[in-house]
Amino acid sequence: MGQIGIWQIVIVAVVVVLLFGRGKISELMGDVAKGITSFKKGLNAPEDSGETIDAKAESKKRSKAG
Repeated sequence: MGQIGIWQIVIVAVVVVLLFGRGKISELMGDVAKGITSFKKGLNAPEDSGETIDAKAESKKRSKAG
């Protein structure tokens, strides 16, 4: 009695589809996928340290002076 059966899952899925509609669910899943890919890109992106920012500012100063 404590286990979830296939029929309970089917009933919950049908109720969710009736409440939100197929279009809204697919739109939501697309947004979740975009969020996951953005998160992964953020993790893999090289970080700008303070040194590189300072080096860029220093090179701009040199190019203006020269």
